[in-house]
Amino acid sequence: MTTVLNAGIIAINATKLAAAADFGPSNPFFTPSTLPFQAPPFDKIKDEDYQPAIEAGMAQQQTEIEAIANNPDPPTFDNTFVAMEKTGQLFSRAMAAFGGVTGANTNPFLQNVKTIEAPKLAAHQDAIHLNTKLFARVSAIYKQRSTLKLDPESLRLVEYTYDQFVHAGANLSETDKAELRKLNEQLSSFSDTYETKVLEATKKGAYVTTDKAALAGLSEARIAAAAQAAKSRQVEGFLIPLQNTTKQPDLVALSNRATRQTIFEHSWNRTERGDANDTRETIAHLAQLRAQKAKLLGFSNFAAWKIEDQMAKTPQAALQFMDAIVPAATAKAAHEASDIQSVIDAQHGGFSVQAYDWEFYADQVRKARYDLDDAQVKPYFEINNVLENGVFYAATQLYGVTFKERHDLPVYEPHVRVFEVFDADGKHLALFYCDYFKRDNKNGGAWMSNFVDQSHLLGTKPVVYNVANLPKPAEGEPALITFTDVITMFHEFGHALHGMFSDAEYPTLSGTATARDFVEFPSQFNEHWALYPAVFAHYAKHYKTGAPMPEELAARIRKADTFNKGYDMTELLAAAELDMQWHTLPPDAPLENPDVFETQALDRTRLNVSYVPPRYRSTYFSHIWGGGYAAGYYAYLWTEMLADDAYEWFIENGGLMRANGDRFRKMVLSRGNTEDLTKMYVDWRGEPPNSGAMLKYRGLEESSATK
Repeated sequence: MTTVLNAGIIAINATKLAAAADFGPSNPFFTPSTLPFQAPPFDKIKDEDYQPAIEAGMAQQQTEIEAIANNPDPPTFDNTFVAMEKTGQLFSRAMAAFGGVTGANTNPFLQNVKTIEAPKLAAHQDAIHLNTKLFARVSAIYKQRSTLKLDPESLRLVEYTYDQFVHAGANLSETDKAELRKLNEQLSSFSDTYETKVLEATKKGAYVTTDKAALAGLSEARIAAAAQAAKSRQVEGFLIPLQNTTKQPDLVALSNRATRQTIFEHSWNRTERGDANDTRETIAHLAQLRAQKAKLLGFSNFAAWKIEDQMAKTPQAALQFMDAIVPAATAKAAHEASDIQSVIDAQHGGFSVQAYDWEFYADQVRKARYDLDDAQVKPYFEINNVLENGVFYAATQLYGVTFKERHDLPVYEPHVRVFEVFDADGKHLALFYCDYFKRDNKNGGAWMSNFVDQSHLLGTKPVVYNVANLPKPAEGEPALITFTDVITMFHEFGHALHGMFSDAEYPTLSGTATARDFVEFPSQFNEHWALYPAVFAHYAKHYKTGAPMPEELAARIRKADTFNKGYDMTELLAAAELDMQWHTLPPDAPLENPDVFETQALDRTRLNVSYVPPRYRSTYFSHIWGGGYAAGYYAYLWTEMLADDAYEWFIENGGLMRANGDRFRKMVLSRGNTEDLTKMYVDWRGEPPNSGAMLKYRGLEESSATK
């Protein structure tokens, strides 16, 4: 059966690839989309259209780049930097749509195209950044920049572009450039292989049972959804798919300990089963190749190279920041574990709390302490109401923007929704796509990106999308979500606002094209409005009656806001420290055994806590092996500091007010990467950030004070 299926896929691929050999006017990417905001014409795009458009786009951009590099006229800002900003428009529109679809709605054919193109895409970037003649022109303008009387954004473009060329290896010898090209192609191929394996491993790791009793504790609606999921995969019984994180959402409700343990083990071991989807060898090679790349570029390790252009500047700064939080986080987690163990002992459980017990018993602690559980609150968090009367409402109050759903624009999957966004003066601002429900062919987690980037130079307005993996309800049932899911929606929309409010001249500096340890700041800042009383009251309404959540229940949610924060911070720290340990390996380090390495790394960082495993195990840590966060996962912690400090400013200055929102938009959200990010923050805040607000809002003040 497998052989026949694989042969069929190969035959389909061969047919489509043959049909894709020519690129011409019939390809939907041949000219810019005529849809509003140049939105992708998904009703016309076929799977076989992507590859020829990407290939033609790369070829076209290389021709454009060569023309700039070989221009006989002396280099100027316009004939070099502005000219470069205008290159690659076909490539960009094809890759934006391709990236969106392969991340959220992929299939075997598209995965095959992705695999074929991965090393070519790496080579394409190297052909630009390692072009000696082009860099000579870039360098000449960079050296003259103080005499050119450039406006601040143009000066930023010169300095940022020069730094990016140097960072990418433009100063290397031709011999070293050849070696770097080879390494980058290898790294790209390994990353693509890794992503393909994780997607399939996560799908195959789903928990399946024919015994309904094994699902005791789940609501009837959740059991119905599990039955529907099993039916969609043509298996008997009930199926619970895995989320991307170690922790699985259903563990909070499942009363059968054996079921909890099985689901946890499916999650923990998904990529370590010794099968075709085992990623251990893949990540070991990625870590080793990255260390070798860093050496070639003149750095002691990959993290040192990666972080030099981030806000932290050095791995030591990032590690020092994280190490300082570890004692308070683990102390709070230990206190939480003690509370949980007390509940287990009171029930004569006869066992010590394990990772798969935590959520189930923590929920009981929360219910006893705050008289609060998910079953009580979920009826007040219907997904559409959260979106329109919560997420959108907060944005309207802060920034004056309004939203209107559009049903006339094509989407890549029927459940995707599209909204047009209007500015306070009624002008067209952006398009916003949202794709919230989990599918087997969707990457794990939640994210934001653009189908179209904003740029005054190119005359483009932003087309932004959010993707998540919220549990899909059974047919006909409302989509009731947890408060954690509510936070996810606010978080990702914070990214969306960063993209939609962009007011940049140059695409390179537009929107979310910032340092990793800044880009998560607007998103984590936006999370705070989910609990802000005026916003919360506007969306926390019963899905059947429309009645607002009773104030005493809302008060209990606010009071419980810092509950379990020791666990949350510890699992995040463990993942971030793991990332940094992998990427501070020296170039001469042997090929590591991931399981041994992970244990030793967690021991070194005092985060080997049995009941709080890392948010991601090394082998399914997609952020760092395939998602662009290598040596950058610390950014979630770094930007928690910025986000909480920023929210503190809002509270000190009147809270949810248009004047505050407009100031934040003008000085931060609209600026993209058009100025130094530290200066941008300090100019807006009036002083450098500090961790005091983070310790307060994350419930770590008391634990920190006792250390």
